[in-house]
Amino acid sequence: MSISDDIEVMPSKETESPGRTPVPSAPPVAVDTETGTGSGSGSGFGIAAIKRRWQREAVLQRGSLALRGLGFLFSLLGFIIMASNKHGDWKNFDRYEEYRYLLGISILSTLYSGGQVLRHVHELSTGKLILQRQTSIMVDFIGDQLLSYLLISSASTAIPLTNRMREGADNIFTDSSAASISMAFFAFFVLALSALISGYKLSTQSYI
Repeated sequence: MSISDDIEVMPSKETESPGRTPVPSAPPVAVDTETGTGSGSGSGFGIAAIKRRWQREAVLQRGSLALRGLGFLFSLLGFIIMASNKHGDWKNFDRYEEYRYLLGISILSTLYSGGQVLRHVHELSTGKLILQRQTSIMVDFIGDQLLSYLLISSASTAIPLTNRMREGADNIFTDSSAASISMAFFAFFVLALSALISGYKLSTQSYI
């Protein structure tokens, strides 16, 4: 008997008996026809991922509301302090272009921040968008960027004038001017943070 007779020939895949046990396949993954995401446990999509996204968007929405609320408060305080900074003679804010510029930007920032707060409160309480989502994100980003620039510009313009005045006389007029400038800086800071959130929303927005 030759060696080749002792070798058992293994059946190929084509010659396997039809009654063999089939190899179990991977379980099917249900796909949501509306969102296009699957619900398989091994994927990064599904209900859990959608919930996490909704929670993240809710946190960003409340964060934007809080920052714009602070921006409204600081802008309003800066406007009130500067508008009431009139003590006669040279101690009237309206005699100085820098202070008038600061007052005007404070009014503009108060109106913008107040309008944004009202819009966000309405959307959170009713669940209805006043503007389309993409338009709303674009308006938030542009508005935050523009007001942040104007606030830091007006505050930086008024600082040299206030410093020169305080070298000669430090009184209630210069103190009020410095307080209004500080409020403008605080408003700039919170609106700049709000602009970062708006920029993040804009970068993660789907346009498909």
